[in-house]
Amino acid sequence: MTDENATKKAEKNTEPMVMEFIDNLNLLVEVQSEATVSRTVMQVEGANVVLFSFDKGQELSEHTAAMPVLVQCLEGHFKVTGGGKTVDLVPGGILHFPTRLPHAVYAEEASKMMLIMMRH
Repeated sequence: MTDENATKKAEKNTEPMVMEFIDNLNLLVEVQSEATVSRTVMQVEGANVVLFSFDKGQELSEHTAAMPVLVQCLEGHFKVTGGGKTVDLVPGGILHFPTRLPHAVYAEEASKMMLIMMRH
């Protein structure tokens, strides 16, 4: 196969590139009384984006993730424990958890966060 034919074949098998955009994550999930809510809002090459809302006092008990994750606080205040330490996660803060690191999340007040699960 010539280089020209290989290029044409590759072009036919390639899906068009698309830019994904969400203009305001906070509007896509609401805090519900005495509950923790999650909603997947984007699935793209290499990552899934999941929004969480927590009422005050709600938590995700210690668990692990099968892939590396990034967590960013969108609204409120979280206490996050992992790797032997606890941090205050507030808007503007971001955390990284490597694969299988045990961690827990506690909402000090009604709060929202974004979780980005990074696929290999």
